[in-house]
Amino acid sequence: MKVMVAVKRVVDFNVKVRVKGDGTGVETANVKMSMNPFDEIALEEAVRLKEAGVATEILAVSCGPVACQETLRTALAIGADRAILVQTDVELQPLAVAKLLKSVISKEQPKLVVMGKQAIDDDSNQTGQMLAALLGWSQATFASKVKIAGEGAEVTREVDGGLETLSVKLPAVVTTDLRLNEPRYVTLPNIMKAKKKPLETLTPDALGVDVTPRLAILKVVEPPKRKAGVKVADAKALVDKLRNEAKVI
Repeated sequence: MKVMVAVKRVVDFNVKVRVKGDGTGVETANVKMSMNPFDEIALEEAVRLKEAGVATEILAVSCGPVACQETLRTALAIGADRAILVQTDVELQPLAVAKLLKSVISKEQPKLVVMGKQAIDDDSNQTGQMLAALLGWSQATFASKVKIAGEGAEVTREVDGGLETLSVKLPAVVTTDLRLNEPRYVTLPNIMKAKKKPLETLTPDALGVDVTPRLAILKVVEPPKRKAGVKVADAKALVDKLRNEAKVI
């Protein structure tokens, strides 16, 4: 069974994100970038499926600028067998990414697609669901446990009320949550081996996909700083401040 994992290059989770002076976005120049943590969990799960003898090949796919090759090399070092970069300098939105992934899937024919539930830069949580809808495949989101059995998969997912277990038919799209696994560290020998693994580059035009943005970002601002708390003499004063200053009642 071939497993495809979608990975995204994002600002490292340890970096304090700063808004550009003109409010058009966040500052990415000279900022450390890394693989989206949820995608790293998805890749780890695919590697574990291969180690268990369930998967025969792992294909890592990323969409974005040429710098995404670095992220794909990391994916190859973790355990992916091949990588594909859909190279474009256009700011990709979830629907465009889903369409690009659909075209790659039509070409590669994987039985299972595993991806992070969301990216930590835009927090959209849309691409996996859109991809499954475009493909007409089964989907299981927010997975905290995945078990493949024959032509189906049993996925335990995290919901507001606790845990929910789904049985889905393959092919399927699974998006991963934090508690699915603990990603492994990349070793130096595997980094060296990754340099020899194949990395193919495609373009949206070659895949027949229009990636023109459908949404426009008008302005990006930092959240307002939290004001210092104050003490009030009694409940009457509290209600007065909530009504007249905070205007929440």
